[in-house]
Amino acid sequence: MSDLLFNSFTDAIPPIRFDIQRISVEQEGQPLIYFYDQLGYATPNFAVPAAAEPILSLIDGSRSVQDIINFSDDEVTKVQILEYVQFLDGNGLLDSAYFGERAEEIEVKYEQNNIHSSITAGSTYPADPMQLKAYLNDAFDTHPHAEPVSKAHALYAPHIDPRVGMSTYVKAFSAIKNLKPKRVVVLATSHYAGLYGDVYDNKPFILSSKDYEMPNGTVKTHREAISLIKEQTQHDEIFGTSFVDRAFRVEHSIELHLLFLNHLWDHDFEIVPILVGGFDELLYHDQSFLQDQIKAFTYLLNQQFNDDETFYLISGDQCHVGKKFGDQKAAKELFSEVENFDSKFLDHATSNSSKQVVELMKEGYDPYRVCGFPPLLTYLNAFTEVKGTLLDRSIWDEERADSAVSYASILFT
Repeated sequence: MSDLLFNSFTDAIPPIRFDIQRISVEQEGQPLIYFYDQLGYATPNFAVPAAAEPILSLIDGSRSVQDIINFSDDEVTKVQILEYVQFLDGNGLLDSAYFGERAEEIEVKYEQNNIHSSITAGSTYPADPMQLKAYLNDAFDTHPHAEPVSKAHALYAPHIDPRVGMSTYVKAFSAIKNLKPKRVVVLATSHYAGLYGDVYDNKPFILSSKDYEMPNGTVKTHREAISLIKEQTQHDEIFGTSFVDRAFRVEHSIELHLLFLNHLWDHDFEIVPILVGGFDELLYHDQSFLQDQIKAFTYLLNQQFNDDETFYLISGDQCHVGKKFGDQKAAKELFSEVENFDSKFLDHATSNSSKQVVELMKEGYDPYRVCGFPPLLTYLNAFTEVKGTLLDRSIWDEERADSAVSYASILFT
């Protein structure tokens, strides 16, 4: 692939990727620009000196090496500039032919693997099994529990970092610790499907048959269920399904639920992992093809996976507010609005008023960026007879970023 590295003095240099986030950091007194690639294509922990910002600003897709030399001092040669451009390209930062090949190679390798290896272990919780067990034991010893139930249909719980949301996780999962379902259908937020271009156009329901390799045990996928869904839906767009599972590669929303199931349950169970993409279209149109897709897919869930041996996990957080998420105001200035919104949203959800959930989301067109909306609405549409009990609601105030995320848990019976 090195032959594909950008190599011209006169052609326009490919721009720095639009989906790369630049973060100013300091290491040992040296100011750096750290590049965060949420899709994991770029070299991990890659940073350059902050002094490189002027040349980075010139790499916008319109200028060549020859053009950039006109902005540089006499001591810099065009060969040196080209070498620096190739350095950036080789680390996956440019939207180039090399990057295209590199990204596809990573995705194909993932798709061909039968295992999904945890991407959260070692960052948000210990990767060592013994340390993880002690960590979770301590959490369940420390935080308040919910009353364990003997029967339930679903649990809506967050996928926020356990280091900030552990109390809500404990309250949520302690409620189901005595359940022993053989099959768990996981409806989870897809944070990254929208970054894959047209791969998931008109396909909001994404499925995978990979087993999940977690530090506290491998969770097997219910391949029979996946095959059944594939057989019944893949030839009809009305179901909105995709079995191209690259959206799972860097997704955390399922892993964090499996972490707690593995810790609390000692019986055999298998999962049906389903990522749910964005439902923005519902906020702009009263009648849409997406509505038809939701109706068709949720009817299938109701008909095929609605028995005493099946349990549903719904993975989603609530509001994302503050400057990190694009608001002009700091999160603290929005707390009363968020509390009021969450109260209404969760009331509608617990009473299974899916129409009112949608109407609430339409007000301001999802102004608080509720990532749990698509998977939760999917469940409510599939099972109109269930009712929920609110177990917990909380908010993480990330003061340094003037931002916050609210999250909650609901038990459905």
